[in-house]
Amino acid sequence: MPVAPHISDFMASSSFIRKMFEEGMQLKQQYGADKVFDFSIGNPDLEPPAKINEMLRELGESHESRLHAYMPNAGYPETRKAMAEKVSGEQGVEIPFTHIVMGCGAAGAMNSVLKAILSPGDEVLVSAPYFVEYGQYVRNHGGTLVTVPAREDFSLDIAAIGAALNGKTAAIIINSPNNPTGKIYSSDEMEQLGKTLEAHRATCGRTVMIISDEPYREITYNGKTVSPIFPWWKDTVVVSSFAKNLSLPGERIGYTAICPDAENSLELAEAVAYTTRILGFVNAPATFQRIVAACWKESVDYSVYEKRREILMEILDAAGIPFLTPEGAFYLFCRVPERKHTTGEAGDDAAFCDHLKKYRILAVPGRGFGKAGWIRLAYCISERSIALSRDAFIQAGSAW
Repeated sequence: MPVAPHISDFMASSSFIRKMFEEGMQLKQQYGADKVFDFSIGNPDLEPPAKINEMLRELGESHESRLHAYMPNAGYPETRKAMAEKVSGEQGVEIPFTHIVMGCGAAGAMNSVLKAILSPGDEVLVSAPYFVEYGQYVRNHGGTLVTVPAREDFSLDIAAIGAALNGKTAAIIINSPNNPTGKIYSSDEMEQLGKTLEAHRATCGRTVMIISDEPYREITYNGKTVSPIFPWWKDTVVVSSFAKNLSLPGERIGYTAICPDAENSLELAEAVAYTTRILGFVNAPATFQRIVAACWKESVDYSVYEKRREILMEILDAAGIPFLTPEGAFYLFCRVPERKHTTGEAGDDAAFCDHLKKYRILAVPGRGFGKAGWIRLAYCISERSIALSRDAFIQAGSAW
């Protein structure tokens, strides 16, 4: 049976990260793991807190009945109360547990939100560069993703966002710390964004929702913190997960948190619980709902990522590859250097990634994130592998 043409097209253009990741696995089998430098995918390699494995053992030995049974689509009340406590502290606004819906990762949560709010023809804005899957998430529910270029330092271009708003705009997605740039948006940016959306509502009559994608919130450097959004714009939902901060990407556990002062906030929470069911998720995984409720406060040493960042930045400086210093997450967004020995279009990020591959360095072209001329390096790999990549980067930079 043929695959839908638009799915075939998008598979070819948007699965480059996974393809690179799979190619890296093949290269490691061919050359050995220590001779391949795979910066392609944001797959955290820090071990989860010890308490998580302790709870897994306890639950595995438990004789409690109906341990794996259905629960309300929104999740266990105890888990939702724990997430309400977490988000209340982050946002400085008291969140009732009724405004929390557990989800299958941040991606599942975002799809549930978009399903709940979008009508055919609606638009969703995003500042570019952005996580590539957003376009498909929006399209899944009849919407169109509209990209707005960020400022030169990758902060939000509030004026450009204001100019892009129109009567079809239903939401704007923000991601801080940002994937792929590591940029953290300031409190002033959040305030100005809120004022821009308020002015738009006053003239257009339509409320635009902010969807804040926050899986990297805890991973920040140099004392930086992620600004709350609820105080600046009430019609905001947060989607997040424990994939990055607790290193649980494969467990697909996340949540949606809805500002209680948002328009029709309780109805929206009920709608997100409903769309979680009809999208086929039904509910978030039972075992890890229990685990994150008990473990979300567990401490994790993110200085490991900070040290890796410093090592990789020094290597890139030596290789002559310019980059933006990330304020959070675990990605370095690098500008394609000027060609010295190769021919072709200046700033060709796909060609530069192919060039790096000759030195067994795997990177992702920036055009996939809406920013051609750049590449993304994920440094959630071992410090040893980063250090061993030094000669390869310098040779690749010299030969480019």
